[in-house]
This record gives sequence, C-alpha cells and structure tokens, in this order.
Amino acid sequence: MFYLLCKHRKQDMQYRYSGHSGLQLPVLSLGLWHNFGSVDTYDNARAMLLRAFDRGITHFDLANNYGPAPGSAELTFGRVLREDLATHRDEMIVSSKAGYLMWGGPYGDGGSRKYLMASCDQSLKRTGLDYFDIFYSHRYDPHTPIEETMQALVDIVRSGKALYAGISNYPADKQQECYQYLREAHVPCVLSQYKANLLHTETLTDNLPLAIDNGSGFICYSPLAQGLLTDRYFHGIPADSRAARPEGYLQREQVTPEIMARVMRLNEEAAAEGLTLAQYALRGLLRQQGVTSVIIGASSVEQLDKNLSAVEDI
Repeated sequence: MFYLLCKHRKQDMQYRYSGHSGLQLPVLSLGLWHNFGSVDTYDNARAMLLRAFDRGITHFDLANNYGPAPGSAELTFGRVLREDLATHRDEMIVSSKAGYLMWGGPYGDGGSRKYLMASCDQSLKRTGLDYFDIFYSHRYDPHTPIEETMQALVDIVRSGKALYAGISNYPADKQQECYQYLREAHVPCVLSQYKANLLHTETLTDNLPLAIDNGSGFICYSPLAQGLLTDRYFHGIPADSRAARPEGYLQREQVTPEIMARVMRLNEEAAAEGLTLAQYALRGLLRQQGVTSVIIGASSVEQLDKNLSAVEDI
C-alpha cells in the first residue's frame, strides 16, 4: 500500500502556517473538483489519493457539489478513507464547502443558514467524517446578509462539525466584512480560497493583501488555468482535452491566439529556469508572500507526481 510509506516520505513535503493560526498545510493540496466523481474510474481516484498522501499531501479539498454527479467526490473520498486510510484521519486536513447549486428548490443554493447547515450535515454523511477540519462558505450570496452566512459558519464550528471556518470567492469588500464578523465572534477565518494563476492575477492583487492584513491564510485554486499552463495546448486543442468538451469549465473560445501567445512567453521563461510550464506556474504562486498552499488537480498518478516535483527546492 502507498500509505504505508507515508511516514518516511512526508519529510519531502514543505508545510506552511495558515495565516496567524497554528494550522499547517502542505504547500500543495489535492483538489477533488474533477476526476473523483461517480463518472470516473474509482481505482484511479483511489490510487491518486493514496499516492498524494504517500507524498506528503495531507490536505484534501472538497465541496458538496464536486463530482459529477454532485456529491460523488465526497462519496469517493469517504470510501478511500474508510477502506484504506481510516487510521490516518488525524494526519489529514479535510475541507468542504457549500454555496453553489447542490439540489433543487429554494434551499439548495446560496448562503442561507438553512442551506449551509443542511449541506454540512449531508457532506459529513457522504464522507463518513465526524467533523471537517475546514468548512467554507463557497461564494458570496447577494440575497443573504453576510451576518447570517458567517453566523452559520460560527455555529458549525462551535457545534464541533468543523474545526475552522473559511471563505471562498468573496469580492474584496465583502471579504473584509467576513473577516471582521468572524474575528469578533472569536472564530477567525483560517483560510481564504481564490482562483489564481499566472493568467489570472487579479485575486493576488485584490484579495491576497486583505487576507494577509487580517491574518487569514490564502490558498489558490486553478493554478494551471484548467490545463492552459501546461504543454497541453501548444499545438492546438486536443480532442480529449477539457476545452474540447462542450460542458467543460474551460471553453474552446477561451483558447485564443492572444492567450496562447502569453502562454508561450511563460513557457520560454520556464525553460530558462529549467522547469516545465506547469512547474513554473505552481512555483510562481508559491513564491507570493502570504500564499499558504496551492490546490492541484490530477487525472493520473503520473500527472500528480509531475506536479509534486514543482515544490522541490522552492
């Protein structure tokens, strides 16, 4: 089993404190947004999770609607935890979120107390966990007062269903309101999660400084821009790529000549440092002051290992 070697190999991973808290996260975390759903091969998902843990990734990032189908990534993680890693629960940080559409009707989306409380309970049941290490509000809901959403997070923590509270994707002005409310409730925001990569740097300018000023950690998702910051699209759009799928998060029209020109310039910079473009993109984020961790995805153990090589000798 991969995980039997973990105590020997975790020394290779670097860890950083999350803001002003005592919580340490690996500089690379594993996200289960893609490739861990019910439509994916379970054995491959299991192999990636075990390999990640073996290589020192102790933080696994989920959300209630990850799949597809929604909820199935949590079921996959829960099965691997139950069958392979149950005795290692206290060596892991497991996070989940609620905020985007999960079920129909008025209570399956947004930031209401009703939705967050129900989502947390459902996510705990799917994963088989007694608690999450971090539970996030996944997005700002303009139809719900921030006080209601943040108080739900406070109560989730105080009830023991999560150890820490986090926020994700909040605009800067609302982000500051979240920090203030949680701080005054003595449940400070331990981690702020935002999309950030070398093609999308706005959050590093707008949201990262606020996190630093308020003592929150900062974790980046989509660091490789859904594959654009790899060699995947150097020669066009492959038939089996994300951009080729009509339902994919990365759309064909986003792979423009202008974007690819920027990608190729970044690739030249990477080559000058002796790095692949993906390694260069991950290191670029990890070199930012205040960035705690970067969430990587993977479709195979081989791809996971390639991305893990980016953290060597940062």
